Amino acid sequence: MAESGRIRVAKDKADFVKALVSEDGGNGLFQTFADVIVFAAALGAKYNKRVAFDEVSKREPAPVRLEIFAVSGYDVVIKLLGITETQDIQILSPDDEDSEKQRNAIFEEYANGGLEILQSELRGSIDYTNTILLFLIADKNIKNQENEEFDLRKFLN
Repeated sequence: MAESGRIRVAKDKADFVKALVSEDGGNGLFQTFADVIVFAAALGAKYNKRVAFDEVSKREPAPVRLEIFAVSGYDVVIKLLGITETQDIQILSPDDEDSEKQRNAIFEEYANGGLEILQSELRGSIDYTNTILLFLIADKNIKNQENEEFDLRKFLN
């Protein structure tokens, strides 16, 4: 179960998360660990990939305090995933520690699933930024094609 007041990263994903963060003006795609985790959770939710984990990273990235997420407005994502997953408004209770732990666990598992998707997409890539951009563009194009009606006019040129 989630550690109260903190969002954890799976031990097997710790090095990958660090590689995605820009340090000392480096070329990392994200500015903070919280940015990476939220992006991964959103990706995990989009693809409905929720993956539990047992071992938690104790070093970098250590569990991230919820205040870090709240300052950036990311706490809304944690709450939305919690209520979407459980279909229970009680999970939003600020006074119930069990609800907070459950929300955090749901968020962590979606983030872990999203990190698995990212690892798969970025395998062998040198420039994560371009690869993620291409992944997002390809996903958008697929979605646009699914919504597009068959139009015979494109054959009349």
